[in-house]
Amino acid sequence: MAASRVLLLLSGRPVSPSFVQSVCRLLGAGPGFGPWPTHCSFKRGQLVLSDRPFPGASTTLPLDLLLPNRAVLARGSELPTNRGVDLGVAVILQSSDQTVLLTRRTSTLSLSPNLWVPPGGHVELEEELLDGGLRELWEESGLQLPQDQFSWVPLGLWESAYPPRLSWGLPKYHHIILYLLVVSQESQQQLQARIQPNPNEVSAFMWLGPDVAAAVATMEDGTETSRHLPQELPPSILIVELKEDGGARPLALPVSTLLRTTPTTAEGKERVSSGTKFALRLWLQHLGR
Repeated sequence: MAASRVLLLLSGRPVSPSFVQSVCRLLGAGPGFGPWPTHCSFKRGQLVLSDRPFPGASTTLPLDLLLPNRAVLARGSELPTNRGVDLGVAVILQSSDQTVLLTRRTSTLSLSPNLWVPPGGHVELEEELLDGGLRELWEESGLQLPQDQFSWVPLGLWESAYPPRLSWGLPKYHHIILYLLVVSQESQQQLQARIQPNPNEVSAFMWLGPDVAAAVATMEDGTETSRHLPQELPPSILIVELKEDGGARPLALPVSTLLRTTPTTAEGKERVSSGTKFALRLWLQHLGR
């Protein structure tokens, strides 16, 4: 039997959460809003989590989830029982001029189509988590970072069930996503000159600065208004969109598109994913914004 990708230590006892169990709930997350501090150990192809310190824990990270996922995962009798919780990693790539890279997933993907997310994906067996993030960055954007030209730090953990609402149907995917902040010594212009997006996964990409990122991050799902929305935002932001002939073109995307929240029905509208908003909030905290 394959080793669990996500392993919990509950009262010192190792537990492999099943697909139908909420990791946040197992770790004792209360009924209110997160994030909740979680003790972590990173191993090859595996993440070990606990609500209290344990030998081998290397850091404490905030863990959060989209609240409707609680109800989604509560439908345990209708969900598969022979699967576990999968492990994903996503890279918040920061340029030297403090912008971060987001990519728009193609509309044909079965998981989170048409959403703006950082490069990321599944962690392979026996793969170091940073190596998995850098591999996904290369596979999706074509960017390979020289080892001596970046630093990195883990930002936080996000529990994701997809589809995220029962009105969309029962979930087919259940992940814990580790967000890594990778800070490059290269500028946005230098990085962009080397980007070669994978058209099978990416339909567009853009760079977000702190001001627009702050507006996006404050649009929480489950709410219709922002807590601290800046009064002056640009009406649009420049993105690069891939064309069917293999080329690319610059395009002005309305900022209002990035401020959309998760709809109650599976409309497939372009928006920023809930986990990405969480990661952007953590990035802004890291910057001291």
